[in-house]
Amino acid sequence: MLRLALLWPTLLITLLSPITLADEVRIAIAANFTDTSRQLAERFQTDSGHRAIISYGSTGKLYAQIRNGAPFDVFLAADQQRPALLEQQGLAVAGSRFTYASGKLVLWSPNGERFVDGTDFLTGGRFQRLAMANPQTAPYGLAAQQVLQKLALWPALQPRVVRGESIAQTFQFVATANTDAGFVALAQVRAWPQSAGSLWEIPQTYYQPISQQAVLLVRGQDNPAAQAWMNFLSSEPAQALIRQAGYGAGP
Repeated sequence: MLRLALLWPTLLITLLSPITLADEVRIAIAANFTDTSRQLAERFQTDSGHRAIISYGSTGKLYAQIRNGAPFDVFLAADQQRPALLEQQGLAVAGSRFTYASGKLVLWSPNGERFVDGTDFLTGGRFQRLAMANPQTAPYGLAAQQVLQKLALWPALQPRVVRGESIAQTFQFVATANTDAGFVALAQVRAWPQSAGSLWEIPQTYYQPISQQAVLLVRGQDNPAAQAWMNFLSSEPAQALIRQAGYGAGP
């Protein structure tokens, strides 16, 4: 009996340790990465026991929230500019920043008969409304602007452009047929449960690379769950899932 009594504390520590060690990480994530991050968060919790609490929005708005003291531990942006600025401003841990995915821009409509050739569709003007994210706050919106500038269509199409606050809202505009077509992320179309519709995978030479970077924020530097998330995000299982979702390679 004495021996059994001595073993009980050890047994309790063993049984309770996953719960005791589990923690939460609060992550600000660019809207284009919504579907992929949900899959990653499930895998992360299964593998580590830690829980990811995620907030989505445009990169620019999330950056502004972090600067104003929003309680995030990690930032997954859709560009490299804002994470770098946070490092320079002392709000992110120096040296923690890395590219977790490379974004791919597409022109898309759920209507499979909307267009065959994206360039012909845009230059021919056979549409009334075209969706894109706000170039000031969303990197995918900036990429869409660069595509239209490349095709010498930017000034002419301004009256027809409908801007979403984020790439997620932009996708909704297109998916609900509130616009004829729109510039969205390839990963969003891959996650769309219905048919692919009309799709033009835009040559990546038409826009500057969308290097999506993650950075550990100062608030999360002593949070084991935050560090575990950063390690997980750069791991091969996570990167394989990211590639399957329609992004280019990360680290």
